[in-house]
Amino acid sequence: MSAPVDFYFDFASPYGYIAAERIEALVEQHGRTAVWHAIVVDANFHPHDPIRIPAAVMRSDYVQRDAVRTAAFHGVPFRPPSRQGLHTELAARGFHWLADRNPELARAWAQSVFRAYFVDDRNIAGIEVLVELAAALGIDAGEFQAAIHDGASRQRLKAEIEMAEVRGVFASPFFIVEGERFWDITRLPQLQRWLESGPY
Repeated sequence: MSAPVDFYFDFASPYGYIAAERIEALVEQHGRTAVWHAIVVDANFHPHDPIRIPAAVMRSDYVQRDAVRTAAFHGVPFRPPSRQGLHTELAARGFHWLADRNPELARAWAQSVFRAYFVDDRNIAGIEVLVELAAALGIDAGEFQAAIHDGASRQRLKAEIEMAEVRGVFASPFFIVEGERFWDITRLPQLQRWLESGPY
């Protein structure tokens, strides 16, 4: 089987959200799968490459308008959230706890979290919303909440972020296939060509 596409995202990233709405159809079209990796791109994130996008840029008027335009271009519902730059560690921890047990369910939950933030303007930094979204998918609410607060989930996310840093991930969304790195939603056509015809 062909190598999967590693898809790195931060739940606070509007471009990560748009990519999450597109990536599965793209990889399936080419007989691939996507492996999702939630990360937190904040002040503690130290990519191997010396590249960092200032947080102020992601909150700029340009990015806010660009996100709306990009979502419309891709046919993805989008409403700019009233809370910008949420810290999404709890969501990332919950994602990896689910992904280690049921990757398909984790992807469905991740998409519901993204939509809660970028369509319904809900506060996904809060545990209450995350648990509610999990329960809606049949996940035991008590077990899920306990897992997010457990020290093991913190270490699991830490290991995921450290591996992302080593692999040269520096932003959201980020894709890696067969060792080739693609950054940002605008690289999807390049990723598609790679999947269609191989290295170029």
